[in-house]
Amino acid sequence: MSDFAIQVKNVSKLYKLYDKNWDRVKDALGLSRAPKYREHYALHNLDFDVKRGETVGFIGTNGAGKSTILKIITGVLSPTEGEVIIDGRISALLELGAGFNQEYTGLENVYLNGTMIGFTKEEIDERLDDILNFADIGDFINQPVKTYSSGMFVRLAFAVAINIDPEILIVDEALSVGDVFFQNKCYRKFEEFKAQGKTIIFVSHDLSAISKYCDRVILLNKGHKMSEGDPKDMINLYKKLLVNQVDDEGNELTKHNSVKDAALWKSNFELNPEVNEYGDGTAEIIDFAVLDENEMLTSSIEKGTRFEIRSKVRFAREVSDPIFTYTLKDIHGTAITGTNTMYERVNIGDVKPGEIYVASFSQEMNLQGGEYLLSISCTGYDGGDFQAYHRLYDVLNITVVSDKNTVGFYDMNAKVSMTKNGIVKL
Repeated sequence: MSDFAIQVKNVSKLYKLYDKNWDRVKDALGLSRAPKYREHYALHNLDFDVKRGETVGFIGTNGAGKSTILKIITGVLSPTEGEVIIDGRISALLELGAGFNQEYTGLENVYLNGTMIGFTKEEIDERLDDILNFADIGDFINQPVKTYSSGMFVRLAFAVAINIDPEILIVDEALSVGDVFFQNKCYRKFEEFKAQGKTIIFVSHDLSAISKYCDRVILLNKGHKMSEGDPKDMINLYKKLLVNQVDDEGNELTKHNSVKDAALWKSNFELNPEVNEYGDGTAEIIDFAVLDENEMLTSSIEKGTRFEIRSKVRFAREVSDPIFTYTLKDIHGTAITGTNTMYERVNIGDVKPGEIYVASFSQEMNLQGGEYLLSISCTGYDGGDFQAYHRLYDVLNITVVSDKNTVGFYDMNAKVSMTKNGIVKL
């Protein structure tokens, strides 16, 4: 038996992009004298191995080729060039509902999927109780899957994928559809699989899950393998890629290495195109940034490290004691935490027209791993009345990367001690 469960050798995937459907028809029939298409490589000379028993994560921006390589590994797509060698039984959870017949009931789809993987009816019968218990969708198992919610869909699909005793499990983002309890259930199953020496390929935008569960991470960029290695190193490199601190090959770009070198901080972030912005014109937030503990511009912060939020404001008229604020919300819009210069008892004093002030809020990141939305503002009081000078609600996304989460929104950093027979175990 080989030491490798998966070997990918110089794999490329080329797509022909046509501007018009008629050009596609003419090309297919050989009627075009000159090419009517543009070539696009979704993957280009991809080369890597996955050892038996490894959990390998794939990360990268949208369009990097993550889903394409998984479809090639599972046989859904064929490579244009190169080869893939698989040693082991594969079970895959790719796009939601892939391989399911919408008109069949959930139960019928269980048998359909099991048969496609290569199981007999008797073998599926043996595993049926485990599948139904894991999916936990009740009587809906006897209803057509076209009536399912996305949550029920992914429950059943994942239950089938993990209960047919695969040697290689491949999951592509599908877990983001299930509720938090089901996701936790699936990750516990991941840990069981790892303990059993099974191979797992995992694609996710959830950097916390990548950090916690993966032994090794492969970073893809524009169809190329930018790098591979330790999860923490790859996540840090990915963070730099997101804010243009490295080129397409992963080489450092010194002009973007720190906040000191950036001409406009906010240009290094992907901003919310639907930001809620308003104010009375007294002041304008002309720039803002999120910095990690190394003063690097980034929207991904590692839990337990110090980070900074900065806002730069230019004033159009004279005011007294303006208030600089920030708030972090969860993706449902619930305000989780935040502060302002008034709460922190920082008095700005009198500000003259044309003056520019920078507020820097430095703190430790103790929020749980996940996605958060940043809002910033400059406000104040005029004759005792509250005024909003300029506000940017949900202006950018902050990702908290964590390999250890607790209950609730934030971590209280508990210290645990245990006693046995009166002896303290630290």
